Amino acid sequence: MEKRITPPLSNSGIVPILDGATSDVQSVSTEICSEKKIASDNTLGLEERLEAYENIIDSEIGDTNLVRARNIEREVGLRQIFLKFEGNNPTGTQKDRIAFVQVMDAMRRGFGIITAATCGNYGAALALASSFAGLKCIIYIPSDYHGSRNQEMTILGAELVTVKGDYESAVEASRCSAENDDIYDANPGGANTLLQLKGYGEIANEIYDELRDAPAVLAVPVSNGTTLAGIYRGFVSLYRRGKTSRIPRIVAGSSYKKNPIVNSFVQNMPSCENLDPLRIKETFVNEPLINWHSIDGDLALEAVRTTGGWAAHASDKMMLSVSRFIREREGLSTLPASTSSLIALIERHKKEPLPNDRYVVILTGRK
Repeated sequence: MEKRITPPLSNSGIVPILDGATSDVQSVSTEICSEKKIASDNTLGLEERLEAYENIIDSEIGDTNLVRARNIEREVGLRQIFLKFEGNNPTGTQKDRIAFVQVMDAMRRGFGIITAATCGNYGAALALASSFAGLKCIIYIPSDYHGSRNQEMTILGAELVTVKGDYESAVEASRCSAENDDIYDANPGGANTLLQLKGYGEIANEIYDELRDAPAVLAVPVSNGTTLAGIYRGFVSLYRRGKTSRIPRIVAGSSYKKNPIVNSFVQNMPSCENLDPLRIKETFVNEPLINWHSIDGDLALEAVRTTGGWAAHASDKMMLSVSRFIREREGLSTLPASTSSLIALIERHKKEPLPNDRYVVILTGRK
């Protein structure tokens, strides 16, 4: 059974801090309102709208901060740890990267409506990206979802559809709607997978621009595995083009025994195996990480294994503790779930000291 939630008439653009990430919608709208006006005007020519939208992407999406965490280095005894803070994106996570790329693709292909399922962050990103393009956005939300970014999505003009069941049920409902009603499908694992991987591959390019080579290790929090797989492919491309001297070892971190990618690696399974849905328990902390089925899990697992990397679990208690630690020592307010990547790196170093090199950790959160 589906329940539709109609967006409110107000479109103030003022969005509260929700789900541990801050949306910077108001400032973005002020800075590039002229480009938004052109991109969202369906009476103008497509070429003019696409140019304006591309200017929005170039101005506001990606190119996030890479900062050296010297205080953390001293605490854990490992030099040259760099934090790639995706919280600098408008809605506070890396999801903006693929949301804006797919909305632009939908515009180019003549779609007027775009849809995807979400448990929060991706829906906020897609709603924002759609609002800049004048596209209608339909977000499918599982009834089991207990986050609080719904208000943000509706303020941005998205139509919310609540689906009985879990995230996977919401994805299926969104996909069926796209197929039956000629709507652009922005869900992971579909026809746009390569586009999504390329969008996340830009993170690798930005890291290279700062370090002028690949780090020894790249640690990424995982849920569906798309972000990790995309960054890995970005580094593969850089290496093949002779830009880097190596491909980094890829590390995956996620919630304790609640993610198929990490679980499959730890248990040395040949492929990414589903978990029992009944054993997956969502909490306020682990919600961005948990899945019984990781849609791009095989791609992520292959990246970890091919590079000689590793995967590790992180408890809610540990993620909360490390999030506080990062805030106190480095001044970054991170989404606790994203610290699973740093935890995977630190715990490995405790057991098996890593050589002094360069290590990059992907984090999301508040600005």
